[in-house]
Amino acid sequence: MLNIANFSKLYYTGDTLSPVQNRTLMKTEMFSSLRVIQGVAIRTALSVSVSVALATSFAAAPIDAFAKTTTSKSTKKAVKGAAVAPQAKAVKSSKVAVRSARAEGAPVAAAQDDKTPRAARRHRVSYRMEAHGRRAVLRSVVFQPRPPTVGPAFGLHDTPDSLALRSSVAYIVDQNTAETIFDKNSRAVVPIASITKLMTAMVVLDSKAPLTEEITVTDEDRDYEKFTGSRLSVGSELNREDMLHIALMASENRAAAALSRYYPNGRPGFIAAMNAKAKMLGMTDTHFENSTGLTSQNVSSARDLVKMVNAAYQYPLIRKFSTDRSYDVFTGKRNLAYNSTNALIRNPSWDIGLQKTGFINEAGECLVMQTTIHGRPVVMVLLDSSGKYSRFADAGRLRGFLETETAGEPHITSADAGGGGT
Repeated sequence: MLNIANFSKLYYTGDTLSPVQNRTLMKTEMFSSLRVIQGVAIRTALSVSVSVALATSFAAAPIDAFAKTTTSKSTKKAVKGAAVAPQAKAVKSSKVAVRSARAEGAPVAAAQDDKTPRAARRHRVSYRMEAHGRRAVLRSVVFQPRPPTVGPAFGLHDTPDSLALRSSVAYIVDQNTAETIFDKNSRAVVPIASITKLMTAMVVLDSKAPLTEEITVTDEDRDYEKFTGSRLSVGSELNREDMLHIALMASENRAAAALSRYYPNGRPGFIAAMNAKAKMLGMTDTHFENSTGLTSQNVSSARDLVKMVNAAYQYPLIRKFSTDRSYDVFTGKRNLAYNSTNALIRNPSWDIGLQKTGFINEAGECLVMQTTIHGRPVVMVLLDSSGKYSRFADAGRLRGFLETETAGEPHITSADAGGGGT
C-alpha cells in the first residue's frame, strides 16, 4: 500500500512510481484535500454561528456591562485574581469554565460569590444557541442596576404617607387659593431633571426672538455629561417654534440646548436669565446650570415648582405645546414624529392644562401638572418617584384622594406644617 512514508522514500531515492501507484497517490491527495476543506468549512460555519450569537447577546446588554462565567475551581481562582488583570482573567476564566463543563457533561452556570452583599449583587442572564446538534454556551451578561436617586440619601423615601406613594416628594395646592391640599417633603431641595424645560420655555418666549427663525443643531448641543442620545442629528434645522414644541411635549434635549445657544447673549446669558427669572418668581430653593435638565445641579423644591408652574401657565404657547399628544417636524433631512412623554395626556378622563415630565438617575421620575379635578384647578408636583410609571400611578392616587377630599372628607395634614405627618 502506498502511503506518505512510501512516497517520501521513493521521492528521495529517485525511484519511479508505477501507474497504479500514481493513481493511488492522486486519490490519497484528493481525499486529504477534501478532508481539509471539509474541516475548514465546518469550523467556519461554527465560528460564524457563535459570532452571530455573541453579537446578539452584546447588542442586548448595556454598554458598561461585562461578561463572566464561573463553574470550576480554576474559574474561582481567576475571580480572586481579578485585581491584577480583571478583563484578561474574566475572559480566561470563561474559556476554562466552558471547557470544564463540556468535559464533565455539565451545563455552564454563572456562580454568585456568597460573600457579596445581596444588595450589591447584579442579575445575570445567560444566552445559549443550538448549532448542528451541538450546544454553544455563551458567557453570562451582567447588567448594572440603575444608580440610586438622592432621595434615599436624605431619607425622603422613609417619610410615610397614607396613600403609599412611590414618590418621595408630593405636593398639591389649589391654584386659585394657594391652599395646601397634600404635602409630602415639599421643602426638600432635589434635582428636577427636565422639569427645567418649563423655565427654558419662559426665557425663550420672554426674549421675543422670532419664532420663525431657523435654528441648526451642532456638536455644542450634544449631551457631554450624561451622554444621552437624541433623534435630532447634528445638522438638523428647525425653526424656534418647532424646537420649543418638541422640547416641551417630547422633552427633546438637543432642541432645548439649541434654544439656549441661540439666545441673544449666548448660552451663558441664557442660564443667567433662567436664574434671574427664578429669583423674580420668588423661587429661593432653585438653581439652574443648563437648559435641558441633564444635570443634577438643576435643583428646586416642590413649593418653588408650584410657583414655576403657575408662571408658565400664563403663556398660551407653553400650555398648548406641553399638552399636545403628538407632533411632526421636518429637520431638512427627514420627517420625525414625536409623542408626548406624559401617558396621562392620552387619557380622556384627565383635564390637564399644562404638564412636564423629567428623569435623570439622580432625580428619579418626576412630573408637574396643572389639572382640573371636579371643577377645582390644582397644581400637582411629584418628584423622585421610583419606577417608570409610578409617577402616573401616584398622580391617580392623589386624584382619588382629592375627589374624596372634595366630597367633604378632611384632607391630609402636612408634615412640613408641623402636623402629625402623612
